[in-house]
Order: sequence, then structure tokens, then C-alpha cells
Amino acid sequence: MSVQAPAAVVLIRPHHFAPNTETAADNVFQSVDAGRTAREVADAALADADRLAAALRDAGVTVHVFDDEEETRPDSVFPNNWFSTHAGGRIAVYPMYAPNRRLERRTDVLELLKAKYRVQEIVDYSGLEPDRLFLEGTGAMVLDNLNRTAYVVRSHRADPIVLERFCTAFGYEPMVFDASLRGEPIYHTNVMMCIGTEFALVGLDAMTSRRDEIADRLAEQGREVIPLTTEQLEDFAGNAIELHGAQGRVLALSARAFGTLTPAQRAVISRSAEPLPVDVSTIELAGGSVRCMIAGIHLDPRH
Repeated sequence: MSVQAPAAVVLIRPHHFAPNTETAADNVFQSVDAGRTAREVADAALADADRLAAALRDAGVTVHVFDDEEETRPDSVFPNNWFSTHAGGRIAVYPMYAPNRRLERRTDVLELLKAKYRVQEIVDYSGLEPDRLFLEGTGAMVLDNLNRTAYVVRSHRADPIVLERFCTAFGYEPMVFDASLRGEPIYHTNVMMCIGTEFALVGLDAMTSRRDEIADRLAEQGREVIPLTTEQLEDFAGNAIELHGAQGRVLALSARAFGTLTPAQRAVISRSAEPLPVDVSTIELAGGSVRCMIAGIHLDPRH
């Protein structure tokens, strides 16, 4: 087992999915499907979520699924932004930038984690929202759990004050850098970076600061760095997550992301993890993909 690749996850089944109008201004990955009705888009997104859950279960990953039938939470399919779990029985709950995303925090998710896993402490940063201090979980941060580094692209969704508090409390070194796509700052780190046990997918072309430093750091720590072009980032190739299944590590990513990878890139991944592509094309309209849909569980199970 790798501390980087959890064997259990939380997924949300969204019954009223829609691209979020409150986040469209700073998320260049969002798009609109004018050819389908809102109901058709929502139904297709629900099918995407079910497809991902089935694929993960077939790979031997433990999947905890929660339904969301609330019409006020268009982005609830992305739970990794509002909570994260950590070795030692710790959970962090995060302050969210968009007001309608703050409604996604759910006590039933936390209660299940406490019932099924050993939870010692929940650290809740959501009270910082009135001060406009935000840190959107493992969307804003890509965590290297092996080397205790939090990679963070600079944005108003990753306030340095909250980041420093989190890193101090949970034992990470923050590494903040700048990156942009189509001339706009990238809103979340996890759309341009995925850190596995033995490799890292990184949108080096999009980075405008600390590019060589970060690439060298990852390489020196034993990972093979797979550079992603800006075109590959737009196809969500950076929005992947390594998990642990019944036969070893898998890399969960979208079919669109897998399709944009070159044979050489796929070969590097396959030496360490089995690629697990899933079609989530409707959910990708909201500007996130498979990694955003998955909240990994790094907690010890209760017996």
C-alpha cells in the first residue's frame, strides 16, 4: 500500500448537476452544452457519476456513495474541495469561495467516516469564510503525502493565511507557484498536477514561476515527471488520482484525459499504475474531472 494512493473514496451522486454560474468567472475549464436541456445534462451527469463508481468498484477500490437531491448545490459532485482525510485519523474541512458551494458540507459524510474509520480529530476552517479566506481542499492543493509537500497554484481559492495554518497543523511544506491558461490564472492546482507514488503529471508549460525548481524536486524525490502541454491540461490530463485497488495501484482519469496522453506518457504511467479511464464528459462541463469527483480516504478502517 502507498500512502499516496488511498484504497477507499467518497463519491457524490448529483441529481441536479449544472455548470456553476458562481464559479464560471475564474474557471476557464467550464463550458456550456447548449444542445441539451438542464434536465438532460443533470441526468447525464448522474450517469457519469454512476459509471465512475462502478469502474472503481470493479478495480477493487472501496467506494462510499452519497446521493445529493438538493437543487441548490450544482457542484456537489466535487467533494474533494470541502474536506480531506489524513493519516493519523484527521479530517480537514475547508472554507469555500462560492457561496453556493458552502452548502455542500454534509454532516452525514463526516458521520460515516467516523463510523467506518478511525477519526481522532476534525479541523474545521470553514469559519474563515466571512473573512474571505478560502482554501478549497485538494482542489487548491495537490498533496505529496510521501514527502509532506503541498503544491499550490496561487489564486484567491488558496489564501496564504489558511494554507499556512493547514500546513502547520497537518505537517506539510507549502510550495506556492503561479500558473495560467489562456492568459487567465489557473483556479485549482489539481487540474494541472497529479502526484502518484512513482510518477507525477505536471503542466509545466502552464507554470510561470518555480517551474524548474518543482520539476527538479519531484525528480530528486524519485518520481518520473511527465510534462503535460496546455492542450493536454484543457483535456483534463492533469486531473487524475492514483488509488489502490485489488490488483495494485490504478490511475483514475477521464476517457478524454486518457485520450490526449501520448503512448510514451501512457507507458510511464503503466509501469507504476494501471490506467483506469472513465467517460465523465458531462461532468467535465463544470470545469472539473475525475480527480475532482473523488475524495480519497487516508484513514485506518475500524474493525
